Amino acid sequence: MTGSIDVRRSFPATATIGSFTTADGWPLRTFERASAQARGSILWLGGRGDIFEKYLECFDSWNRDGWTVSSFDWRGQGGSGRILDTPSIGHIGDFAIWIADLADFWADWVARTPGPHVLMGHSMGGHLVLRALISQAVRPDAVVLSAPMLGFAGSVPAWLSAIAAKILGSAFRHRRAWKDNERPAKASESRQGFLTTDNDRYADEQWWKQESPSLALGPPSWGWMAAAVRSFGVIDAPGAVEGVTVPLLVIGTDGDQLVSPIAIRRVTARLPNAELLMFGQSVAHEVLREADCVRDVALKRIATFLDSHAPRR
Repeated sequence: MTGSIDVRRSFPATATIGSFTTADGWPLRTFERASAQARGSILWLGGRGDIFEKYLECFDSWNRDGWTVSSFDWRGQGGSGRILDTPSIGHIGDFAIWIADLADFWADWVARTPGPHVLMGHSMGGHLVLRALISQAVRPDAVVLSAPMLGFAGSVPAWLSAIAAKILGSAFRHRRAWKDNERPAKASESRQGFLTTDNDRYADEQWWKQESPSLALGPPSWGWMAAAVRSFGVIDAPGAVEGVTVPLLVIGTDGDQLVSPIAIRRVTARLPNAELLMFGQSVAHEVLREADCVRDVALKRIATFLDSHAPRR
């Protein structure tokens, strides 16, 4: 493993942990680490249930390359509060709320950070980035999507999942969609197995949540599931992603048990200016938190992509 435990389990002295208030008054917990080299700025957006602490190692790498790196926890998770009275349930009524939050933050962030401006999103964060690009809520110079949530993994047909989510989302809007874990799973299945094969990086997440239990989030609500299915429909609509012309690098893995590799390939093929890097069956969902043999390849490809499409100004 290349990154030290100090990098992964502590905030750098030069970083600022702060707060940003959205247009409707919701406080988002934020991370920012400036760079004197002014290579440009990266805004990183995590997935459902994520906290930005999970990606401190990546932030450190990009910062050492000269990038100012920023991030925030999505409304309703991490350090950005909860939407329901039951704090363990991840809920949203409409993904448009999160896109509006991103648009608010983006306008402020672009005005005060050096360009070029790069937008990166993982899993649900990647989904929301693509939604924001479709609606032109953000206008980055380049985009990186890590295992974007463009469909759910599994053998259940998408049309059947959509019907079930719609019915259950209406009847049981605020109830948890399953007991625990990142997906419905047998008791014998390991949560780590869905996320990363790297034991140390998986342990980092657990360490942060033990240090700050309020950061942890459990399964989504049925309302979230219904909102996700509706949002898939926006992306899948004819002509939606075809109008997204910003350079994109999409990274995925055929071993993903959380989001659909098939959907990643299908949507990327529709994007007019996108590159695709797909790993094999042995690689889990969190590519940038995987073992070094995978992670280093992904980081190198990202660096090459940014050198080509977001050069120093």
